[in-house]
Amino acid sequence: MRKLLAIVLLPALSLAQTASSPKQAPEKAKAAAPAAVVVTPDKIQWGQAPPIFQPGLLMAVIAGDPGKTGPFIVRLKIPDGYKIMPHYHPTAETVTVISGEFRAGMADKFDESKLATLPAQSVAVIPPHMHHFATAKGETVVQVNAMGPFKLTYVNPADDPTKGQAAPAKKSGAAPKK
Repeated sequence: MRKLLAIVLLPALSLAQTASSPKQAPEKAKAAAPAAVVVTPDKIQWGQAPPIFQPGLLMAVIAGDPGKTGPFIVRLKIPDGYKIMPHYHPTAETVTVISGEFRAGMADKFDESKLATLPAQSVAVIPPHMHHFATAKGETVVQVNAMGPFKLTYVNPADDPTKGQAAPAKKSGAAPKK
């Protein structure tokens, strides 16, 4: 009887174990997950902002690529009194004031009476196509989070420094310095 049980049970146990353990599917290639981004203040690489801005504004790309589709983060270092003339973007932007005093207004023309003062740690969320302008009191650093590709359109095309406006003419008659 024991032999009979062993002959019947052993194949049944073996079959039960095979049936209960799932077959290993070939390992599928996992989609590459985005890499973590950690940036400490000493690693921020400042450079001149793109020519769509007047000279003097510094920019650092923190994450993403403003020139490509997808989220990006940049920081702007704005000198005292620097003006960003009325403009808009096709996507929303979130502006966080890191340091200094950022002043922003929503209108088609730069109007000091419409400026709201945003001290450090303030946040402004600006919807797509909202006409806005800004300036800084003291050196100011802001962080901009938005979706790329980055595009800025000036309300008044004459404010756009990329439109080929000539630099102020130099005075003639003065001897060049050596």
